[in-house]
Amino acid sequence: MAETKSDTGLSEKDAVKTEVGQSSYTNMAFAYPEAGEAMQVPPPPSYMPPSYQSAVCASEYANKPEPSLNSNYNTINGPDTVVVVTGNDALPPGCVEVVATEYEDKSVRRAFIRKVFAVVTMQLLVTFGIVCIFTFANVVKNYIKSNIWVYITSYCVFAVVAIVLQFGGSLRRRFPWNIIALGVVTLSLSFMVGAVASFHDTTAVIIALGSTVIISFTIIIFSAQSRISFSICNGILIVLAVDLMMFGFFSIFFYSTMLQILYGCLGALVFALFLAIDVQLVIGRESYALSPEEYIFAALAIYLDIILIFLYLLILFGGGKK
Repeated sequence: MAETKSDTGLSEKDAVKTEVGQSSYTNMAFAYPEAGEAMQVPPPPSYMPPSYQSAVCASEYANKPEPSLNSNYNTINGPDTVVVVTGNDALPPGCVEVVATEYEDKSVRRAFIRKVFAVVTMQLLVTFGIVCIFTFANVVKNYIKSNIWVYITSYCVFAVVAIVLQFGGSLRRRFPWNIIALGVVTLSLSFMVGAVASFHDTTAVIIALGSTVIISFTIIIFSAQSRISFSICNGILIVLAVDLMMFGFFSIFFYSTMLQILYGCLGALVFALFLAIDVQLVIGRESYALSPEEYIFAALAIYLDIILIFLYLLILFGGGKK
């Protein structure tokens, strides 16, 4: 490529050298090649980039942001959402509140499961112990038969305290009042179930007691290990529960052995399904789970399911004398 000359008679390259200086054109001791020479890559500039001072905050924030009171709660709409169900204190439909940190920690859930089933075991030992006393001790059995007020009083105490625990979310979480209330419910229901068992044959009570233990243990193990979600049966169980109440009411006026057997089978089946649902709520493997703070509510739900299974099996196997 031919070099062009300026008006001064200098070539373009010489004019650039004259204008910017020889040192600038050579890029700090690097001489650009003449025409026809091989071109080499010039080295990087020898100068260092300018240094900057570290950023310094002139003053602190005037209004320092604070975490909100509900910073531990997040709304999650993913498929792995764990919904906290806290009995009747749960949020209305459309509002979902979850505690993500607690459910990500498996140790919290395991401790909750151990606590719930430990409480249920103690409740069942007390109840079935009282049932055995009312069944095998003839003195106690005859006294209960002649004093029906024991059954009525225990039933009233159980109903009042159970309703308070069901609708009183603060009481269920306040120690030691929650333990005291749960103890009152357990003792009152134990006396009531023992009074019912005293009106049945000893053989029927033993068969119903053994069947309840086997059925409940099997349902708990199956619900904990199974991938089947029983929570989809909630609507069906509500309908069956209403039908069961109506069936029991009309059976008073049209009593027969066949109706009694059918009523006992239907009741045991319904509350066996309720037990499976409550166990999965405690385990927390499904989309819905009980909060770890609700161990009293969880223990009471499982305990009532097992006791009702026992009562319906007692109707099925024994048949009341009165």
